[in-house]
Amino acid sequence: MSSPLRGAEIDACVHRVALSRADPSAARRTPRTPEMERRRVDAEEHRRSVLSELRSIHADAVVASGSDHTRELLVAGVALILQPRLDDVTQRRRTSVQALVRVGRTDEAFTYAPLVVKNHEVVEPAATRRLYEGSLGRLLPADADPREGVGLRSTPTVRRDGLLLGGALRMLESCNAADPGTRGAVIDRGRRLWWIDLGAKTSRRFGLKAYDALYEERLAVLVALDRWHEVGGAFPTSPRWHRECLTCEYAEHCAQELEAIDDVSLTRFTNAEQQRALREHGVTTRSQLAQLDPYRARSARAGAVTDDVAFAREDGLSRSIDKLDELIYRARAHVRGSALRVVASDQMGCPTADVEVDIDMESYDEATYLWGASVTVHRAVPGVEAGHVAFVEWGELTRRTEAVLFADFWSWLSAVRQQCHLHGRRFTAYCFWAQAEDRAMNRAVAEPLAPGPTVNDVEEFRSHIPVEWIDLHDEAKRQIQTEGPLGLKQLAGAAGFTWRDENPSGEASMQWYEVATGADEIAAQVSRQRILEYNEDDCRATGALREWLNGPARDLPHRDDLL
Repeated sequence: MSSPLRGAEIDACVHRVALSRADPSAARRTPRTPEMERRRVDAEEHRRSVLSELRSIHADAVVASGSDHTRELLVAGVALILQPRLDDVTQRRRTSVQALVRVGRTDEAFTYAPLVVKNHEVVEPAATRRLYEGSLGRLLPADADPREGVGLRSTPTVRRDGLLLGGALRMLESCNAADPGTRGAVIDRGRRLWWIDLGAKTSRRFGLKAYDALYEERLAVLVALDRWHEVGGAFPTSPRWHRECLTCEYAEHCAQELEAIDDVSLTRFTNAEQQRALREHGVTTRSQLAQLDPYRARSARAGAVTDDVAFAREDGLSRSIDKLDELIYRARAHVRGSALRVVASDQMGCPTADVEVDIDMESYDEATYLWGASVTVHRAVPGVEAGHVAFVEWGELTRRTEAVLFADFWSWLSAVRQQCHLHGRRFTAYCFWAQAEDRAMNRAVAEPLAPGPTVNDVEEFRSHIPVEWIDLHDEAKRQIQTEGPLGLKQLAGAAGFTWRDENPSGEASMQWYEVATGADEIAAQVSRQRILEYNEDDCRATGALREWLNGPARDLPHRDDLL
Protein backbone atom coordinates (compact mmCIF):
# COMPACT_ATOMS: atom_id res chain seq x y z
CA MET A 1 0.00 0.00 0.00
CA SER A 2 1.26 3.45 -0.90
CA SER A 3 2.40 5.75 1.92
CA PRO A 4 -0.16 8.20 3.38
CA LEU A 5 -0.77 11.60 1.88
CA ARG A 6 1.35 14.27 3.57
CA GLY A 7 -0.04 17.66 4.48
CA ALA A 8 2.17 19.52 2.02
CA GLU A 9 0.94 17.27 -0.81
CA ILE A 10 -2.66 18.42 -0.62
CA ASP A 11 -2.03 21.11 -3.24
CA ALA A 12 0.76 19.27 -5.03
CA CYS A 13 0.75 17.95 -8.58
CA VAL A 14 -1.01 14.56 -8.56
CA HIS A 15 1.62 13.17 -10.93
CA ARG A 16 4.32 14.13 -8.45
CA VAL A 17 2.32 12.42 -5.68
CA ALA A 18 2.20 9.24 -7.75
CA LEU A 19 5.81 9.31 -8.99
CA SER A 20 7.23 9.82 -5.51
CA ARG A 21 5.67 6.49 -4.50
CA ALA A 22 6.01 4.55 -7.74
CA ASP A 23 9.39 5.57 -9.15
CA PRO A 24 11.53 7.36 -6.57
CA SER A 25 14.67 6.48 -8.54
CA ALA A 26 13.55 8.93 -11.25
CA ALA A 27 13.86 11.82 -8.82
CA ARG A 28 16.68 14.25 -9.43
CA ARG A 29 17.54 16.63 -6.64
CA THR A 30 16.77 20.16 -7.82
CA PRO A 31 19.77 22.40 -7.11
CA ARG A 32 18.70 25.20 -4.81
CA THR A 33 19.24 28.64 -6.25
CA PRO A 34 20.48 31.32 -3.84
CA GLU A 35 16.95 32.72 -3.86
CA MET A 36 15.40 29.39 -2.88
CA GLU A 37 18.01 28.78 -0.20
CA ARG A 38 17.52 32.24 1.25
CA ARG A 39 13.76 31.81 1.44
CA ARG A 40 14.15 28.40 3.07
CA VAL A 41 16.63 29.64 5.68
CA ASP A 42 14.55 32.74 6.42
CA ALA A 43 11.38 30.67 6.80
CA GLU A 44 13.06 28.17 9.14
CA GLU A 45 14.57 30.94 11.25
CA HIS A 46 11.21 32.70 11.48
CA ARG A 47 9.45 29.51 12.61
CA ARG A 48 12.19 28.73 15.11
CA SER A 49 12.10 32.23 16.54
CA VAL A 50 8.31 32.34 16.87
CA LEU A 51 8.14 28.90 18.50
CA SER A 52 10.87 29.91 20.94
CA GLU A 53 8.91 33.03 21.85
CA LEU A 54 5.73 31.02 22.30
CA ARG A 55 7.54 28.69 24.70
CA SER A 56 8.87 31.62 26.71
CA ILE A 57 5.44 33.27 26.94
CA HIS A 58 3.41 30.13 27.63
CA ALA A 59 5.15 28.18 30.36
CA ASP A 60 2.59 25.35 30.16
CA ALA A 61 3.28 24.67 26.46
CA VAL A 62 4.46 21.15 25.61
CA VAL A 63 6.50 20.07 22.58
CA ALA A 64 5.12 16.88 21.01
CA SER A 65 7.56 14.13 20.15
CA GLY A 66 5.41 12.35 17.57
CA SER A 67 1.87 11.45 16.55
CA ASP A 68 1.23 9.12 19.51
CA HIS A 69 2.49 11.75 21.95
CA THR A 70 0.33 14.36 20.23
CA ARG A 71 -2.76 12.21 20.83
CA GLU A 72 -1.84 11.82 24.48
CA LEU A 73 -1.51 15.58 24.86
CA LEU A 74 -4.86 16.13 23.17
CA VAL A 75 -6.58 13.76 25.60
CA ALA A 76 -4.83 15.40 28.53
CA GLY A 77 -6.04 18.81 27.45
CA VAL A 78 -2.68 20.58 27.28
CA ALA A 79 -3.37 24.25 26.55
CA LEU A 80 -0.70 24.68 23.85
CA ILE A 81 0.89 21.81 21.94
CA LEU A 82 3.94 22.80 19.90
CA GLN A 83 5.20 20.99 16.79
CA PRO A 84 2.41 18.38 16.85
CA ARG A 85 2.12 15.59 14.34
CA LEU A 86 -1.31 14.39 13.30
CA ASP A 87 -2.35 11.32 11.39
CA ASP A 88 -5.55 9.68 10.24
CA VAL A 89 -4.52 6.13 9.44
CA THR A 90 -7.89 4.96 8.16
CA GLN A 91 -8.04 7.87 5.70
CA ARG A 92 -4.39 7.54 4.66
CA ARG A 93 -3.25 11.06 5.57
CA ARG A 94 -0.93 12.84 7.99
CA THR A 95 0.30 16.35 8.59
CA SER A 96 2.36 18.65 10.81
CA VAL A 97 1.60 22.18 11.94
CA GLN A 98 3.45 24.48 14.32
CA ALA A 99 0.92 24.38 17.16
CA LEU A 100 -2.47 23.26 18.41
CA VAL A 101 -4.35 25.74 20.58
CA ARG A 102 -6.94 24.44 23.06
CA VAL A 103 -10.09 26.45 22.38
CA GLY A 104 -12.78 24.63 24.38
CA ARG A 105 -14.35 21.40 25.42
CA THR A 106 -17.13 19.25 23.98
CA ASP A 107 -18.56 16.80 26.49
CA GLU A 108 -15.48 15.05 27.87
CA ALA A 109 -13.13 15.92 25.00
CA PHE A 110 -10.95 19.00 24.70
CA THR A 111 -11.11 20.79 21.35
CA TYR A 112 -8.25 22.40 19.42
CA ALA A 113 -7.57 24.75 16.53
CA PRO A 114 -4.44 24.34 14.38
CA LEU A 115 -1.88 27.13 14.00
CA VAL A 116 0.86 27.59 11.39
CA VAL A 117 3.78 30.03 11.31
CA LYS A 118 4.61 31.53 7.92
CA ASN A 119 7.26 33.96 6.73
CA HIS A 120 5.03 35.92 4.37
CA GLU A 121 2.24 38.48 4.43
CA VAL A 122 -1.23 37.06 5.02
CA VAL A 123 -3.63 40.02 4.88
CA GLU A 124 -4.32 43.04 2.70
CA PRO A 125 -6.65 46.05 2.82
CA ALA A 126 -10.22 45.09 1.91
CA ALA A 127 -12.92 47.67 2.62
CA THR A 128 -15.83 45.24 2.98
CA ARG A 129 -14.10 42.46 4.94
CA ARG A 130 -13.11 41.77 8.50
CA LEU A 131 -10.65 39.47 10.27
CA TYR A 132 -9.86 38.70 13.89
CA GLU A 133 -6.35 39.42 15.10
CA GLY A 134 -4.74 37.82 18.13
CA SER A 135 -1.14 37.89 19.29
CA LEU A 136 1.58 35.57 20.57
CA GLY A 137 0.51 36.38 24.11
CA ARG A 138 -3.21 36.11 23.39
CA LEU A 139 -3.63 32.91 21.43
CA LEU A 140 -7.29 32.17 22.11
CA PRO A 141 -9.77 33.24 19.44
CA ALA A 142 -11.99 34.60 22.22
CA ASP A 143 -9.25 37.16 22.96
CA ALA A 144 -8.83 38.25 19.34
CA ASP A 145 -9.79 41.75 18.23
CA PRO A 146 -11.91 42.46 15.13
CA ARG A 147 -10.07 44.30 12.36
CA GLU A 148 -12.35 46.02 9.87
CA GLY A 149 -11.21 46.64 6.31
CA VAL A 150 -8.78 43.72 6.29
CA GLY A 151 -9.01 40.45 4.36
CA LEU A 152 -6.85 37.48 3.44
CA ARG A 153 -4.58 37.93 0.45
CA SER A 154 -5.54 36.08 -2.73
CA THR A 155 -2.14 34.46 -3.24
CA PRO A 156 -1.07 30.83 -3.71
CA THR A 157 0.92 30.94 -0.46
CA VAL A 158 -2.09 32.02 1.61
CA ARG A 159 -4.22 29.44 -0.18
CA ARG A 160 -1.74 26.73 0.84
CA ASP A 161 -1.82 28.02 4.42
CA GLY A 162 -5.59 27.55 4.49
CA LEU A 163 -5.42 24.08 2.95
CA LEU A 164 -2.80 23.00 5.48
CA LEU A 165 -5.01 24.22 8.32
CA GLY A 166 -8.02 22.47 6.77
CA GLY A 167 -6.16 19.17 6.66
CA ALA A 168 -5.06 19.53 10.29
CA LEU A 169 -8.65 20.24 11.32
CA ARG A 170 -9.90 17.14 9.51
CA MET A 171 -7.30 15.02 11.29
CA LEU A 172 -8.24 16.55 14.62
CA GLU A 173 -11.78 15.40 13.84
CA SER A 174 -10.50 11.82 13.64
CA CYS A 175 -9.23 12.31 17.22
CA ASN A 176 -12.56 13.82 18.32
CA ALA A 177 -10.61 16.99 19.15
CA ALA A 178 -11.47 19.46 16.38
CA ASP A 179 -12.72 22.95 17.08
CA PRO A 180 -16.47 22.90 16.26
CA GLY A 181 -16.05 26.50 15.12
CA THR A 182 -13.77 25.25 12.28
CA ARG A 183 -11.13 27.84 13.09
CA GLY A 184 -7.44 27.90 12.27
CA ALA A 185 -4.76 30.54 12.76
CA VAL A 186 -1.74 31.89 10.87
CA ILE A 187 1.14 33.83 12.40
CA ASP A 188 2.61 35.97 9.62
CA ARG A 189 6.09 37.38 9.03
CA GLY A 190 5.28 40.36 11.25
CA ARG A 191 4.33 38.03 14.12
CA ARG A 192 0.68 38.99 13.80
CA LEU A 193 -1.83 36.21 14.47
CA TRP A 194 -4.88 35.97 12.21
CA TRP A 195 -7.88 33.69 12.78
CA ILE A 196 -9.59 32.07 9.80
CA ASP A 197 -13.00 30.40 9.71
CA LEU A 198 -12.21 27.42 7.51
CA GLY A 199 -15.87 26.51 7.17
CA ALA A 200 -17.06 29.92 6.00
CA LYS A 201 -18.31 30.48 2.47
CA THR A 202 -15.70 33.20 2.07
CA SER A 203 -13.02 30.53 2.55
CA ARG A 204 -14.05 28.49 -0.46
CA ARG A 205 -10.61 28.79 -2.15
CA PHE A 206 -8.74 27.20 0.72
CA GLY A 207 -11.23 26.15 3.41
CA LEU A 208 -12.56 22.74 4.31
CA LYS A 209 -14.59 22.34 1.13
CA ALA A 210 -11.56 23.05 -1.05
CA TYR A 211 -9.40 20.77 1.09
CA ASP A 212 -11.91 17.91 0.86
CA ALA A 213 -12.07 18.08 -2.94
CA LEU A 214 -8.29 18.06 -3.30
CA TYR A 215 -7.94 15.29 -0.74
CA GLU A 216 -10.49 13.05 -2.50
CA GLU A 217 -8.65 13.56 -5.79
CA ARG A 218 -5.31 12.56 -4.27
CA LEU A 219 -6.78 9.68 -2.29
CA ALA A 220 -8.12 8.32 -5.58
CA VAL A 221 -4.58 8.55 -6.95
CA LEU A 222 -3.26 6.47 -4.04
CA VAL A 223 -5.97 3.85 -4.59
CA ALA A 224 -5.26 3.75 -8.34
CA LEU A 225 -1.54 3.50 -7.63
CA ASP A 226 -2.11 0.50 -5.37
CA ARG A 227 -4.07 -1.11 -8.18
CA TRP A 228 -1.28 -0.33 -10.65
CA HIS A 229 1.26 -1.97 -8.35
CA GLU A 230 -0.92 -5.08 -8.21
CA VAL A 231 -1.99 -5.59 -11.81
CA GLY A 232 0.05 -3.16 -13.90
CA GLY A 233 -1.42 -1.40 -16.91
CA ALA A 234 -1.39 2.31 -17.71
CA PHE A 235 0.14 4.55 -15.07
CA PRO A 236 -2.71 6.30 -13.20
CA THR A 237 -1.44 9.87 -13.73
CA SER A 238 0.30 11.87 -16.45
CA PRO A 239 2.47 14.99 -16.32
CA ARG A 240 1.48 18.59 -16.97
CA TRP A 241 3.51 21.76 -16.53
CA HIS A 242 2.78 24.20 -13.71
CA ARG A 243 4.78 26.46 -11.42
CA GLU A 244 5.61 23.62 -9.05
CA CYS A 245 7.77 22.14 -11.80
CA LEU A 246 10.35 24.87 -11.21
CA THR A 247 11.41 23.19 -7.97
CA CYS A 248 10.16 19.62 -8.47
CA GLU A 249 12.61 16.73 -8.26
CA TYR A 250 10.79 15.09 -11.20
CA ALA A 251 10.93 18.15 -13.47
CA GLU A 252 13.54 16.66 -15.79
CA HIS A 253 11.69 13.35 -15.91
CA CYS A 254 8.40 15.02 -16.89
CA ALA A 255 9.90 17.66 -19.17
CA GLN A 256 11.15 15.00 -21.57
CA GLU A 257 7.64 13.60 -21.92
CA LEU A 258 5.99 16.98 -22.24
CA GLU A 259 8.46 18.41 -24.75
CA ALA A 260 8.24 15.26 -26.85
CA ILE A 261 4.53 15.86 -27.42
CA ASP A 262 4.69 19.68 -27.31
CA ASP A 263 2.13 19.57 -24.51
CA VAL A 264 -0.09 22.63 -24.26
CA SER A 265 0.57 22.88 -20.52
CA LEU A 266 4.07 24.11 -21.36
CA THR A 267 2.52 27.43 -22.40
CA ARG A 268 3.53 29.91 -19.70
CA PHE A 269 1.72 30.52 -17.33
CA THR A 270 -1.41 28.45 -17.74
CA ASN A 271 -3.23 26.98 -14.76
CA ALA A 272 -4.97 23.65 -14.39
CA GLU A 273 -8.43 25.02 -15.26
CA GLN A 274 -7.16 26.66 -18.45
CA GLN A 275 -5.29 23.52 -19.49
CA ARG A 276 -8.39 21.44 -18.90
CA ALA A 277 -10.51 23.78 -21.03
CA LEU A 278 -7.95 23.74 -23.85
CA ARG A 279 -7.88 19.94 -23.92
CA GLU A 280 -11.67 19.74 -23.87
CA HIS A 281 -11.69 21.86 -27.02
CA GLY A 282 -9.09 19.70 -28.76
CA VAL A 283 -6.11 22.01 -28.16
CA THR A 284 -3.47 19.66 -26.79
CA THR A 285 -0.21 21.21 -28.08
CA ARG A 286 1.42 24.64 -28.10
CA SER A 287 1.47 24.51 -31.89
CA GLN A 288 -2.30 24.04 -32.00
CA LEU A 289 -2.78 26.89 -29.54
CA ALA A 290 -0.55 29.14 -31.64
CA GLN A 291 -2.79 28.52 -34.67
CA LEU A 292 -5.87 29.96 -32.97
CA ASP A 293 -7.01 33.46 -33.91
CA PRO A 294 -6.24 36.01 -31.16
CA TYR A 295 -8.49 38.66 -32.74
CA ARG A 296 -11.41 36.24 -32.71
CA ALA A 297 -10.61 35.36 -29.09
CA ARG A 298 -10.82 39.04 -28.11
CA SER A 299 -14.04 39.53 -30.04
CA ALA A 300 -15.63 36.45 -28.52
CA ARG A 301 -14.70 37.60 -25.04
CA ALA A 302 -16.45 40.88 -25.75
CA GLY A 303 -19.54 39.01 -26.98
CA ALA A 304 -19.12 39.87 -30.67
CA VAL A 305 -19.44 36.36 -32.16
CA THR A 306 -21.17 34.79 -35.16
CA ASP A 307 -22.05 31.22 -36.07
CA ASP A 308 -18.83 30.74 -38.02
CA VAL A 309 -17.77 27.16 -37.20
CA ALA A 310 -14.20 27.97 -38.24
CA PHE A 311 -13.83 29.81 -34.94
CA ALA A 312 -15.75 27.39 -32.73
CA ARG A 313 -12.75 26.74 -30.50
CA GLU A 314 -11.95 30.42 -29.96
CA ASP A 315 -15.61 31.15 -29.18
CA GLY A 316 -15.92 28.23 -26.78
CA LEU A 317 -12.61 28.77 -25.01
CA SER A 318 -13.18 32.50 -24.56
CA ARG A 319 -16.13 31.74 -22.31
CA SER A 320 -13.86 30.09 -19.75
CA ILE A 321 -10.40 31.57 -20.38
CA ASP A 322 -9.95 35.27 -19.80
CA LYS A 323 -7.34 36.81 -22.11
CA LEU A 324 -7.10 33.72 -24.31
CA ASP A 325 -5.31 35.91 -26.84
CA GLU A 326 -2.35 36.28 -24.47
CA LEU A 327 -1.96 32.50 -24.28
CA ILE A 328 -2.07 32.32 -28.06
CA TYR A 329 0.68 34.93 -28.35
CA ARG A 330 2.89 33.15 -25.82
CA ALA A 331 2.50 29.92 -27.76
CA ARG A 332 3.40 31.77 -30.98
CA ALA A 333 6.58 33.13 -29.39
CA HIS A 334 7.58 29.56 -28.58
CA VAL A 335 6.76 28.25 -32.05
CA ARG A 336 8.69 31.13 -33.64
CA GLY A 337 11.62 30.50 -31.29
CA SER A 338 12.04 34.20 -30.55
CA ALA A 339 10.44 37.24 -29.01
CA LEU A 340 7.78 38.90 -31.18
CA ARG A 341 6.82 42.47 -31.98
CA VAL A 342 3.60 43.88 -30.55
CA VAL A 343 3.68 47.04 -32.68
CA ALA A 344 4.68 47.90 -36.24
CA SER A 345 8.39 48.13 -37.02
CA ASP A 346 8.28 51.90 -37.42
CA GLN A 347 6.71 52.22 -33.98
CA MET A 348 9.49 50.26 -32.29
CA GLY A 349 12.11 51.99 -30.23
CA CYS A 350 12.95 53.86 -27.07
CA PRO A 351 13.67 57.59 -26.62
CA THR A 352 17.36 58.40 -26.74
CA ALA A 353 19.42 61.38 -25.64
CA ASP A 354 22.78 63.07 -26.05
CA VAL A 355 23.70 61.80 -22.59
CA GLU A 356 22.08 58.59 -21.36
CA VAL A 357 22.34 57.42 -17.76
CA ASP A 358 21.30 53.86 -16.93
CA ILE A 359 20.53 53.50 -13.22
CA ASP A 360 20.18 50.52 -10.92
CA MET A 361 20.09 50.21 -7.13
CA GLU A 362 20.72 47.35 -4.70
CA SER A 363 18.82 46.95 -1.44
CA TYR A 364 18.81 44.72 1.59
CA ASP A 365 15.84 44.46 3.98
CA GLU A 366 14.11 47.52 2.50
CA ALA A 367 17.21 49.70 2.73
CA THR A 368 19.28 50.76 -0.28
CA TYR A 369 23.03 50.40 0.08
CA LEU A 370 24.15 50.97 -3.54
CA TRP A 371 23.20 53.33 -6.35
CA GLY A 372 24.98 52.63 -9.62
CA ALA A 373 24.87 54.39 -12.99
CA SER A 374 26.41 53.85 -16.41
CA VAL A 375 26.85 56.99 -18.51
CA THR A 376 26.80 56.93 -22.32
CA VAL A 377 27.82 60.17 -24.07
CA HIS A 378 26.69 60.58 -27.68
CA ARG A 379 27.45 64.34 -27.84
CA ALA A 380 30.22 65.72 -25.68
CA VAL A 381 29.32 67.77 -22.62
CA PRO A 382 32.02 69.55 -20.59
CA GLY A 383 32.46 67.85 -17.23
CA VAL A 384 30.51 64.72 -18.18
CA GLU A 385 32.45 61.51 -18.68
CA ALA A 386 31.27 58.15 -19.98
CA GLY A 387 31.59 55.11 -17.74
CA HIS A 388 30.16 53.55 -14.60
CA VAL A 389 29.94 55.12 -11.16
CA ALA A 390 28.79 53.55 -7.89
CA PHE A 391 27.76 55.07 -4.57
CA VAL A 392 27.83 52.42 -1.89
CA GLU A 393 27.54 52.01 1.88
CA TRP A 394 29.01 48.85 3.42
CA GLY A 395 28.47 49.99 7.02
CA GLU A 396 25.36 49.92 9.17
CA LEU A 397 22.17 50.51 7.19
CA THR A 398 19.81 52.98 8.81
CA ARG A 399 17.27 55.38 7.39
CA ARG A 400 19.82 58.17 7.81
CA THR A 401 22.74 56.37 6.14
CA GLU A 402 20.38 55.41 3.29
CA ALA A 403 19.38 59.07 2.93
CA VAL A 404 23.01 60.26 3.02
CA LEU A 405 23.97 57.72 0.36
CA PHE A 406 21.12 58.80 -1.90
CA ALA A 407 22.03 62.47 -1.36
CA ASP A 408 25.54 61.76 -2.64
CA PHE A 409 24.19 59.95 -5.68
CA TRP A 410 21.59 62.66 -6.29
CA SER A 411 24.25 65.37 -6.14
CA TRP A 412 26.26 63.58 -8.84
CA LEU A 413 23.19 62.87 -11.01
CA SER A 414 21.96 66.46 -10.69
CA ALA A 415 25.38 67.80 -11.72
CA VAL A 416 25.36 65.66 -14.89
CA ARG A 417 21.80 66.74 -15.66
CA GLN A 418 22.54 70.43 -15.08
CA GLN A 419 25.62 70.34 -17.31
CA CYS A 420 23.52 68.85 -20.09
CA HIS A 421 20.84 71.54 -19.69
CA LEU A 422 23.48 74.27 -19.53
CA HIS A 423 25.06 73.18 -22.81
CA GLY A 424 21.82 72.48 -24.66
CA ARG A 425 22.20 68.71 -24.60
CA ARG A 426 19.37 66.21 -24.19
CA PHE A 427 19.60 64.24 -20.92
CA THR A 428 17.66 61.07 -20.07
CA ALA A 429 17.96 58.57 -17.22
CA TYR A 430 16.70 54.99 -17.53
CA CYS A 431 15.93 52.09 -15.22
CA PHE A 432 14.13 48.77 -15.44
CA TRP A 433 11.01 48.44 -13.27
CA ALA A 434 10.87 51.98 -11.91
CA GLN A 435 8.72 50.99 -8.93
CA ALA A 436 11.84 49.75 -7.14
CA GLU A 437 13.95 52.86 -7.79
CA ASP A 438 11.03 55.21 -7.14
CA ARG A 439 10.28 53.52 -3.84
CA ALA A 440 13.95 53.79 -2.80
CA MET A 441 14.01 57.48 -3.75
CA ASN A 442 10.82 58.18 -1.81
CA ARG A 443 12.19 56.42 1.25
CA ALA A 444 15.46 58.36 1.07
CA VAL A 445 13.93 61.84 0.77
CA ALA A 446 11.46 61.07 3.57
CA GLU A 447 14.49 61.47 5.89
CA PRO A 448 15.18 65.23 5.73
CA LEU A 449 18.80 66.26 5.16
CA ALA A 450 20.26 69.72 4.95
CA PRO A 451 21.61 70.09 2.38
CA GLY A 452 19.99 67.24 0.45
CA PRO A 453 17.32 66.39 -2.10
CA THR A 454 13.68 67.02 -1.22
CA VAL A 455 10.45 65.36 -2.23
CA ASN A 456 9.87 68.22 -4.68
CA ASP A 457 13.31 67.72 -6.25
CA VAL A 458 12.61 64.07 -6.94
CA GLU A 459 9.10 64.75 -8.22
CA GLU A 460 10.37 67.47 -10.59
CA PHE A 461 12.88 65.01 -12.04
CA ARG A 462 10.34 62.22 -12.50
CA SER A 463 7.67 64.47 -14.04
CA HIS A 464 9.94 66.63 -16.20
CA ILE A 465 8.78 67.47 -19.72
CA PRO A 466 10.36 66.36 -21.98
CA VAL A 467 10.60 63.08 -20.12
CA GLU A 468 13.95 62.46 -18.43
CA TRP A 469 13.09 59.34 -16.38
CA ILE A 470 12.12 56.29 -18.44
CA ASP A 471 11.15 52.82 -17.26
CA LEU A 472 12.43 50.37 -19.88
CA HIS A 473 10.09 47.67 -18.58
CA ASP A 474 7.15 49.81 -19.67
CA GLU A 475 8.78 50.42 -23.04
CA ALA A 476 9.44 46.71 -23.59
CA LYS A 477 5.98 45.65 -22.40
CA ARG A 478 4.42 47.95 -24.99
CA GLN A 479 6.52 46.54 -27.82
CA ILE A 480 7.68 42.98 -27.10
CA GLN A 481 5.92 39.65 -26.70
CA THR A 482 7.78 36.71 -25.14
CA GLU A 483 6.67 33.20 -24.34
CA GLY A 484 6.77 34.01 -20.64
CA PRO A 485 8.53 36.52 -18.40
CA LEU A 486 9.30 40.12 -19.31
CA GLY A 487 12.18 40.52 -16.89
CA LEU A 488 15.45 42.29 -17.58
CA LYS A 489 17.38 39.01 -17.67
CA GLN A 490 15.08 37.58 -20.37
CA LEU A 491 14.82 40.74 -22.47
CA ALA A 492 18.47 41.77 -22.33
CA GLY A 493 19.35 38.14 -23.02
CA ALA A 494 17.23 38.31 -26.18
CA ALA A 495 19.22 41.43 -27.05
CA GLY A 496 22.43 39.39 -26.79
CA PHE A 497 23.61 40.76 -23.45
CA THR A 498 25.30 38.47 -20.93
CA TRP A 499 26.09 39.03 -17.27
CA ARG A 500 29.53 38.24 -15.91
CA ASP A 501 28.05 36.42 -12.92
CA GLU A 502 26.80 32.86 -13.37
CA ASN A 503 23.77 33.49 -11.17
CA PRO A 504 22.70 37.11 -11.60
CA SER A 505 19.59 38.00 -9.61
CA GLY A 506 18.41 40.48 -7.03
CA GLU A 507 17.73 37.81 -4.42
CA ALA A 508 21.16 36.26 -4.95
CA SER A 509 22.71 39.67 -4.36
CA MET A 510 21.16 39.71 -0.89
CA GLN A 511 23.21 36.68 0.04
CA TRP A 512 26.29 38.33 -1.44
CA TYR A 513 25.58 41.41 0.69
CA GLU A 514 25.50 39.32 3.87
CA VAL A 515 28.98 38.03 3.03
CA ALA A 516 30.12 41.50 1.93
CA THR A 517 29.28 42.90 5.36
CA GLY A 518 30.44 39.87 7.34
CA ALA A 519 33.45 39.33 9.58
CA ASP A 520 35.55 37.46 7.00
CA GLU A 521 37.39 40.38 5.38
CA ILE A 522 38.77 38.39 2.44
CA ALA A 523 35.38 36.88 1.59
CA ALA A 524 33.78 40.30 2.12
CA GLN A 525 36.08 41.95 -0.44
CA VAL A 526 35.35 39.24 -3.01
CA SER A 527 31.61 39.57 -2.45
CA ARG A 528 31.72 43.37 -2.62
CA GLN A 529 33.41 43.21 -5.99
CA ARG A 530 30.81 40.70 -7.15
CA ILE A 531 28.00 43.05 -6.17
CA LEU A 532 29.63 46.03 -7.87
CA GLU A 533 30.10 44.07 -11.10
CA TYR A 534 26.55 42.75 -10.95
CA ASN A 535 25.18 46.25 -10.47
CA GLU A 536 27.26 47.57 -13.36
CA ASP A 537 26.03 44.74 -15.59
CA ASP A 538 22.40 45.51 -14.70
CA CYS A 539 23.02 49.12 -15.74
CA ARG A 540 24.70 48.06 -18.96
CA ALA A 541 21.87 45.59 -19.65
CA THR A 542 19.28 48.36 -19.78
CA GLY A 543 21.48 50.16 -22.28
CA ALA A 544 21.74 47.00 -24.38
CA LEU A 545 17.96 46.56 -24.23
CA ARG A 546 17.43 50.14 -25.41
CA GLU A 547 19.80 49.65 -28.36
CA TRP A 548 18.00 46.43 -29.26
CA LEU A 549 14.59 48.10 -29.23
CA ASN A 550 15.96 50.84 -31.46
CA GLY A 551 17.53 48.41 -33.92
CA PRO A 552 17.47 44.61 -34.29
CA ALA A 553 14.12 44.15 -32.50
CA ARG A 554 12.43 45.94 -35.40
CA ASP A 555 13.14 42.87 -37.54
CA LEU A 556 11.29 40.48 -35.21
CA PRO A 557 8.14 38.81 -36.54
CA HIS A 558 4.89 40.44 -35.46
CA ARG A 559 2.78 38.39 -33.09
CA ASP A 560 -0.24 38.70 -35.42
CA ASP A 561 1.69 37.38 -38.43
CA LEU A 562 0.40 34.03 -39.67
CA LEU A 563 2.69 31.15 -38.79
